[in-house]
Amino acid sequence: MKKGAFITIEGCEGVGKSTQTAMLKNYFESINRDALFLREPGGTDISEKIRSVILDTSNVGMSGICEALLYSAARAQLIEEVIAPALAAGRIIVCDRFTDSTFAYQGCARNLGEDVITRLNDIACCGISPDITIFLDLEPEAAFKRKGGADTGDRLECAGIEFHRRVYEGYLKCAKAYPSRFRRVDASSDAEVIHREIIELLKAAGVV
Repeated sequence: MKKGAFITIEGCEGVGKSTQTAMLKNYFESINRDALFLREPGGTDISEKIRSVILDTSNVGMSGICEALLYSAARAQLIEEVIAPALAAGRIIVCDRFTDSTFAYQGCARNLGEDVITRLNDIACCGISPDITIFLDLEPEAAFKRKGGADTGDRLECAGIEFHRRVYEGYLKCAKAYPSRFRRVDASSDAEVIHREIIELLKAAGVV
């Protein structure tokens, strides 16, 4: 029996993370592999409530550090309640966003810096980190054009293109810092092409 693994899917807004996560879920079901699919922030009742506060467009005055702390709080609850027990049971976990999002969005785009984000993640994660990160690589201008613009009901999506350029640059820094974990996938391709590439990457890693 293949052992469990912690897989994260990362990328800027509009790169197709939700689509690829759904396709991956269907794939695991088709091969009868048990896998737990999660999203961040979210995945528990408490974490979903925190998510609604973070993304609420009426919270325009939210500071960068407040935002980072809220993400960390949601993550800490998800890890304690769901991720840590699932990993202990040897399950495969696929999570739409994790710590690299915090580095890209809050560390780089909000200019909080690597040291602050590292400390927050250390507290929230209790030593848990992904085994594999699928980085859907697409620049924000192309991603927003493809999806028809920003979601006006999402505070982060409405932050402006310069903000999202810094997010993208943050992801590139993560990919360079963690080459053994990051798998970069060209997200400009057709969804089916991207899906097949992700499956091949997971097969090469011995996950499926």
